[in-house]
Parts: sequence; C-alpha cells; structure tokens
Amino acid sequence: MNEPDLNLLLALDTFLAEGSVAGAARRLGLSSSAMSRTLSRLRAATGDPLLVRAGRNMVLTPYAEAIRDRARNAALEARALLSPSTAELSLSTLECVFIIRANDGFIEAFAPSLIAAAAAQAPGVQLCFTSKPEKGPRHLREGLVDLEIGVVGDMGPEIRLQALFRDRFVGVVRAGHPLAGIPEVTVEQYLSYGHVVASRRIRSTPGPVDDALAKRGLTRKIAAVVPGFPASLKVAQASDLIALVPSSFLLNQPVSELEGVNARLAMFELPVDTRTITVSQMWHPRSEADLAHRWLRHLILDVCRTLVP
Repeated sequence: MNEPDLNLLLALDTFLAEGSVAGAARRLGLSSSAMSRTLSRLRAATGDPLLVRAGRNMVLTPYAEAIRDRARNAALEARALLSPSTAELSLSTLECVFIIRANDGFIEAFAPSLIAAAAAQAPGVQLCFTSKPEKGPRHLREGLVDLEIGVVGDMGPEIRLQALFRDRFVGVVRAGHPLAGIPEVTVEQYLSYGHVVASRRIRSTPGPVDDALAKRGLTRKIAAVVPGFPASLKVAQASDLIALVPSSFLLNQPVSELEGVNARLAMFELPVDTRTITVSQMWHPRSEADLAHRWLRHLILDVCRTLVP
C-alpha cells in the first residue's frame, strides 16, 4: 500500500484557509514556486483541483469547501499530538488500575499505607499488588505490570528506577525466647539456635549473614527454609528458631521493640556486619511521562520515606 504523505496535511489546511498560492506561501515561509509544486501534489493526492481560477482570482472547488473544516481539525489534532502535553491530572475523577509487582514482605509492610494514601487522593484508583517469585524485566517490558518494587537485579538498560529507602536485615525471635530482650546478642548466642530462612529456591543459598560468618570461619544451622518472610516469622513465633528479615518488614508486625508488652515477636540487631540494601521502584520508559503513572510514583516515594525516614 502507498501511504499518503502526511506532511501535506498542514499545507492543505493552509491552502484552504488562505484560498491562494501566494497567501499560503507567505504563511508557510516558502516561495510561490514551491507552493505551486505542493498544490500539484495535493491535487494528485485528493483527486480534486482544490483551487481553480475565476477571472483574476483563485477560488476553492466545492470539494475543497466541503473538507475545509475537516482539514482544520485534523491539522490541529496533529499539532497537539506532536507538542508537549499541557493536560492536567484530575485525581478526583481519575479512574484506572495500577498493577504493582513486589515481594510479600513489601506488600505486607507498605500496602496498607499505600492503599489508604491512594484512596484519600484518588478514590477511583485501584491498586493491585502481585507477588514477585523471580526478578527480571519481562513483566515491565511486556506491559504486564505498571511498577516493580524491590532490590534491583539484572533489569536491562532501558528500565527506569528510583531509590525508595535503604534497609537492613535483623534477627527476629518469639516473645519469651531466651534471646528476646538481650541488649546486644553475641555471635555465640546467635549461633546457639537454629535458623529459618526465606528463599524462593527449594534449597537456600548463602546470604550476607552467611558470608559475614564465613569470614570468621563460622556457620549457622539452617533448620528450615520457607518461601517468604511472612512464613519465616510464623515459624519463629511458634518455635525457638531465629528468623532473618528486612527491618522494614516489621512495620506492621507486633514486635516488642516497637509495640511493647502486647508483642508476639522480638527483634534484635545482628551480631555481624552485613551490607544495607536499597529498595527501588522500577518502570518502563513508556510510562515515564504519563501523568497518572508519575503521580503513583510520587505517592509511593512519599509513603515509603514517611514510614522509613
């Protein structure tokens, strides 16, 4: 198929508005000969003379008169599409669904506050959280999700990202555990109990705590492996095992250091140094300039930095 030359659209609009080759040439800053050649191309494209001589003047043909308003509207729409957007976002009337991919720990810790904040600003917005069993850019690239939240992995060079907060791992035991309430847990005390770890794999792989212990020639006993942090806390609460979780995951948990005598869990700082982790939000460039998506990113950043100063 031979596609029409869309460059002719603006020239057509100008010809129909001016009604003459000379007037169109002045308006577009071209020579009369260049505009005459453009008129010839327009005649060939439309199959109509468009401008015909009537005495000493040029007049529009009936077909040209009939399409003048359509040409004007099409030209205005084309200019609007190719100009920076000046639209404003109305949160009170915004209705859309955002799909956010994150791990269970983030969802349990931050989803309640994010949902409440979104409802307060944009009641027509629905936030749908989906689990993140593995890392990778496929869901963003294929448009299956709007945002992905977590520690950055191999996401590809085009994926946009923004750091939300820095986090660290802590130890968690049940309330009443021999380690609960100890001001500073030692390495010996830490290794004297079994551990439950969260891992997407059937068999756990060494993590930052294991690496730090290995530098001292030490190892810990992994007594159980569960799919996620919520399950690891359930196991710790019902046993003497020590769970290892990001501190941010305890925001909505009944931990003794945070909620006093009614707590069912107790948190302590690890007796070995581990690197901090950065939790980020990631999105595809197609959503970069979308006003609703930009609002969502700002909302998530504000909520996260309020909860994790």
